Amino acid sequence: MQAKLRRVALGLLATYTLIGGSSQRTAAQDKPKVIRIGYPSVGVGNRPVAQGSALATAHIRGAIEEEFKPDGITIQWNFLRGAGPAVNELFANGLLDFTLLGDLPSVIGRSSGLSYRLLAAASVRGNLYVSVPADSTAQSIKDLRGKRVAVTKGTATHLAGVKILERFGLSEKDVKLVNMEVNAAQLALTTRDIDAAIGNVDYLRLRDQGVSKVLFTTRGNDVSLTSNSTYLGAESFVKKYPEITKRILKVLIKQSQWMGETQQTQVFQLWTKSGTTFSSFREDLQSEDLKYRYSPLLDDYVTARYKLQIQEAKRFGLIRQTFDFDAWKDPQYLEQALKELKLENYWQPRDASGKPRGDGKQAAAPLPAGTVIANAP
Repeated sequence: MQAKLRRVALGLLATYTLIGGSSQRTAAQDKPKVIRIGYPSVGVGNRPVAQGSALATAHIRGAIEEEFKPDGITIQWNFLRGAGPAVNELFANGLLDFTLLGDLPSVIGRSSGLSYRLLAAASVRGNLYVSVPADSTAQSIKDLRGKRVAVTKGTATHLAGVKILERFGLSEKDVKLVNMEVNAAQLALTTRDIDAAIGNVDYLRLRDQGVSKVLFTTRGNDVSLTSNSTYLGAESFVKKYPEITKRILKVLIKQSQWMGETQQTQVFQLWTKSGTTFSSFREDLQSEDLKYRYSPLLDDYVTARYKLQIQEAKRFGLIRQTFDFDAWKDPQYLEQALKELKLENYWQPRDASGKPRGDGKQAAAPLPAGTVIANAP
């Protein structure tokens, strides 16, 4: 009898060991050894530091590394001079897990079949600057007809750029659109190898150095000409590591909260590590509420902006086919992260025109798309 009980006990122990070992292996598989993060830009002089987002802020502050250090997970950053197209190439080859990406490159990627999920908003209303050499005789965008205009093709800047040209009665075919990454374009503008360049806040630095002048900016003009960005996760990564995905978003939510609650001077000072000057940030974001601009919510405003950009990309021949934005976005991890952080009501959702809903304590809402005010063409 005792021998029989021993056999039963040993059998149960063996079964428990197998189950326990299997559970341990499953738990080990629930987290990756490395999280590969792509960023579609580099800092001044090609330094591996960026600015202007919660992800860039998290990188500078080491927040993601701190979050996953207890798990022994390595964070691998990829800052890419080739911007959005380079990010898409890495995703296509299974070499990235997570990224921030501007509207056009993500739309191109999704339209061409890349399997990444849109997880949260990164920013809205990104300003564009059209710059020319300081001694240029150009007085208007119209004066760029037949001129060499640099832009990084396949980026949010590209889509915004062709929309700006159209606003002044020009098309891509009316100028010599040169494909250049940002640092190369700035150098070419300095040496006058190009006649104009379309870019972001860092072109204010060149103007302040006396190298160039700003011919046109979206700041204070039609907000439909500005750009947007979101956070994307590789579908294979998100499905395999849902908890890790949520934790990444929790880090970014905390950074967005910090940016919204901290004095702008402190945020701008941190971002100067990218090489962009403090005065450039101050001018670009004057009168802006960082809490509003860097809200992570996939609200009606973000939805309306992306649906517009999908149609615009098709109209300008930048994608061959459109797709359903609502089927692409995947807000469940964002919603879980906000709930766990008790921040479900921290950001007021915006309506399709960009006006915050709620108590109205946030910054003045942007004008509806298509509204034009002073200095517009």
